[in-house]
Amino acid sequence: MIKWIKIALRNIIKNRRRSFVTLMAVAMGFAAVSLFRGYTHNTYEGLRRSAIRGEGIGHLTIYKKGWLEKGKSEPEKYMFSQLEIQKILDLVKKDKNAVLATPQMHISGLVSNGRTSTIFLAKGVIPADAKTIKGARAAAFRPVKGEELNDKKDYGVEMAQDLASHLDLKPGSDGVVMAATLDGQMNALDIEVAGVYDTGSDATNDKYMRVPFTFAQSLYDTKKADRIVVLLDSWKNTENARIRLLNKLEGAGLACEIKTWNELSLFYSKVKGMFDMIFMFIFSIVFIIVIMSVVNTMGMAVLERTREIGTLRALGLKRRGVSLLFAIEGAMLGLLGTILGIVVNVAVWAVIRAIGPSYIPPGISTPVPLIVNLVPQSMVTLMVFLILLSLMAAIFPARRAAKQNVVDALGHA
Repeated sequence: MIKWIKIALRNIIKNRRRSFVTLMAVAMGFAAVSLFRGYTHNTYEGLRRSAIRGEGIGHLTIYKKGWLEKGKSEPEKYMFSQLEIQKILDLVKKDKNAVLATPQMHISGLVSNGRTSTIFLAKGVIPADAKTIKGARAAAFRPVKGEELNDKKDYGVEMAQDLASHLDLKPGSDGVVMAATLDGQMNALDIEVAGVYDTGSDATNDKYMRVPFTFAQSLYDTKKADRIVVLLDSWKNTENARIRLLNKLEGAGLACEIKTWNELSLFYSKVKGMFDMIFMFIFSIVFIIVIMSVVNTMGMAVLERTREIGTLRALGLKRRGVSLLFAIEGAMLGLLGTILGIVVNVAVWAVIRAIGPSYIPPGISTPVPLIVNLVPQSMVTLMVFLILLSLMAAIFPARRAAKQNVVDALGHA
């Protein structure tokens, strides 16, 4: 086999100009796919962290069965009672992958500065638990100007910056929120804007607030909760934990349904779907370019080396040997091209890391750094695939070369 590889390398070097073009096609294709894969890998990580930590939805969200379908029209009927909340918390905390379980309540209504009013959407959270879900990295990603929610100030709220700007409210300013209770009665409570934050989305920056869980209960005049958020030790355990918890809850006589973070984060699902489609489009282009380049190079090699092939056949080399020789040449072109592609990939990655560019994607209110990850597993997989692809592309001209008549090949001019 070593002799075959040496012969293949000599033939590649002998046709250096054509081989160089093919190597560059493979290398640029490898670098393009690998760099885009690195970009999407970082993007998926950021979106996942933003959904789980930044949005505060955790890894799993437990609802009472029927809430997602009828909860908005009959909220009180499909909310967890205090007893049910405690049962679920006790069950979840015993799970091996659970880090935290906390009740939450989503509310909506009107918020006013005393002069003007506008609608708001708010999430009622237990401040200490919300801080645990956010984590240190998420807190740095979406910092709060002013004070964060705390258990000592039940009426202190965090307000999205565009909503605060619209109402001319700043940290320390007072306001009023109004909403209908679960019984249909209007209720109003005073608030103090403890802090202002950027939600990271233009669509939510002008209407979102975060309030203490007890405040949300007081506004709706209830002691219930509409969901329980579960934080796990790793996102990779999400599906297994969901199955286990569903079985435990059913065994305890609690009719619940559990949604995962990626099911609840529509933005993550849509962006991932878009990037996956773009990746397949780029990969398809590279796939075609590599095949055409290798087939062209090997096809020209067959034409130019017809007499050589005839000589080898006359000396006793079988058709299988001729096919193997050209197939190895194709594989070597794929190998050398992917090695060159790795060099180009690492070089571009280093340049991007040194420059540190940023951009503002559609629908996002803050600049996002352009980061490309090096994903060794994907690079190795792509390398093996392109080598096999090059080998397969070389088989067609190799079979044509092997089928040539020995006499005609020796007399080829």
